[in-house]
Order: sequence, then structure tokens, then C-alpha cells
Amino acid sequence: MNLLLWNVLLALIWAFIMSDVTARGLAVGFVIGYLVLLFSRPLFPETRYFSKLFRAVALAVFFVVELLKSSVRVAIDVLHPDVERRMEAAVFSVPLDVKSDLGISLLANLISLTPGTLSLDVSEDRSTLFIHGMYVDDVEAARREIKEGFERRIMEVFQ
Repeated sequence: MNLLLWNVLLALIWAFIMSDVTARGLAVGFVIGYLVLLFSRPLFPETRYFSKLFRAVALAVFFVVELLKSSVRVAIDVLHPDVERRMEAAVFSVPLDVKSDLGISLLANLISLTPGTLSLDVSEDRSTLFIHGMYVDDVEAARREIKEGFERRIMEVFQ
């Protein structure tokens, strides 16, 4: 059985034993289940579950930080349009290293959910993602931010 399913099962068992079947109770159960599985790691020598889960959490934290930074930037531009920092919109392409449909979809959605950027299309051969950015002073820097930020973290989780 997949370790993620074991972790969810342990979380459910914990929540029922503690009579706390709420989001908080399930989250606590998930963390406790993770720790139980981590201590029983010698039983699962071939698994990458522990590192992948950590990387998935790191991706989520990275996304929240980027979401907050870009939200503040867009809010400042909306509330104070006369600020020196002007919007320089651009459409640019990003060559993709991530190959799975799930990885490409997640990358496109995370980019679109971040204020100031929008994923427009993926090329037919799934090798290029086209993006519209509101604040693109340097196209190469914007490409590098996406590749070294979102794409690298997505590849760490899914490959």
C-alpha cells in the first residue's frame, strides 16, 4: 500500500480515537502519522515518500510567499497608480523541462494564480509555456524566476 494512503489512514484513526474529526484533528493526525511512518522508515527502504512530502510542503510555502509578494505589488499599483514603478507588460515564452501533464498543468495554474501573471498556452509539443506578465522589465530574468522557482520545485516533487 502507498505510504500516503497509510498516512491518511493513520490520520483518520487518530481523529476517530481523539473524537476530533475536524480539519485540525485530521491535520494533527496526519503529522503524527507521518512521524510514525518516519520512525518505521527502515521497513520502507525504497520509498521517496518522506522527501517528496517535504518538497511538496516547500512548494506550497514557496507559492504562498510568491502569492503574497505579487499581491502586494499589484495592490500597490492599483491603489497608487502614480508610483514610479510602472507596469511593463510582456508576453514571453518559457522552455519547459517538466514533461508530465500533471507537472505542466500545475506550473501553468500556479503561474495563473499568482497576481500579475497569466499562463496563456502550451505549445503543441509541450515544450514551451507562453505567459503574460504585468511586471516584466527583463524577459530573461522573468524566465529565470519561473524556471528556478516554480518549475524546479515542481520537478523535485513529481520526478
